Amino acid sequence: MGSRKSPSAASVADYIAGLTSPLREDVETLRSAILASAEGIGEEIKWNAPSFYTGEHFATMRLHGKVPLQLILHLGVKKSSIPRDLIEDPEGLLQWLAPDRACISFPSFGSVSTRVASVQNIVRQWLQHVPARVAG
Repeated sequence: MGSRKSPSAASVADYIAGLTSPLREDVETLRSAILASAEGIGEEIKWNAPSFYTGEHFATMRLHGKVPLQLILHLGVKKSSIPRDLIEDPEGLLQWLAPDRACISFPSFGSVSTRVASVQNIVRQWLQHVPARVAG
């Protein structure tokens, strides 16, 4: 899986470089926060946006919705779920979309930087429920 990281990281950096300000700065802040949340997080462009994985993909940015920036947390391809009370979210950032998917919205530019610690805490908890990729 390590060989996958270098070209993917370059394409994510290129993708972000092509965004306009101030979205570019928020996406870069969110990207850095996610990558610093835990060891072994990789990234690539998937679903036409920066997406992050350990074993399975677990988080994808949504850049072109009604809200300028969202982080969609998911559990990979196998059907599974997370009981909502297993993820501590004292600030109420998570909006649950399904038993296996939640969203953190950043409704205004600059709001990512004020939520870095909370996002990292949620990502660390979420990763405990993401299936490990089986080597094949």
